[in-house]
Amino acid sequence: MKNKNNPTDAREYILFLAWIASLISMFGSLYFSEIREFEPCTLCWYQRILMYPLVIILGLAVIKKDYKITFYTMVLSGIGACTSMYHYSIQKFPFLSNTAPSCGRVPCTGDYINWLGFITIPLLALTGFIIIFICSVIVWRQSKKNNETNVG
Repeated sequence: MKNKNNPTDAREYILFLAWIASLISMFGSLYFSEIREFEPCTLCWYQRILMYPLVIILGLAVIKKDYKITFYTMVLSGIGACTSMYHYSIQKFPFLSNTAPSCGRVPCTGDYINWLGFITIPLLALTGFIIIFICSVIVWRQSKKNNETNVG
């Protein structure tokens, strides 16, 4: 991917995109809880626990051009995506929401926003996790390909 005229590696841009997705997701969740005053449910907290470290990890990876970190960001974003998908499912599918366990003070089945009839906070989180996961996979594969090329 590198050439003499353009020494910038495409992995830098992709890693930067993943970092931007994590940053937007973090500020989005803070906007909903601190400005709109929506109290997060337990599953929202789990998603935050998985998203917030990604902001720091990906930010440092962008600065240091550390592409090996993508293995860990794949794991965190994959778990986060599964959590978000479950959370969205119990909000939108009645047969799941009827059997969903009680989350605490705020029910996990409630939705503070319901834009266009399907966009909820867990779906927004899921979108962020998927973007980060896909970017991480691309960078990880490209790094493996570059390592194989340099070895051979």
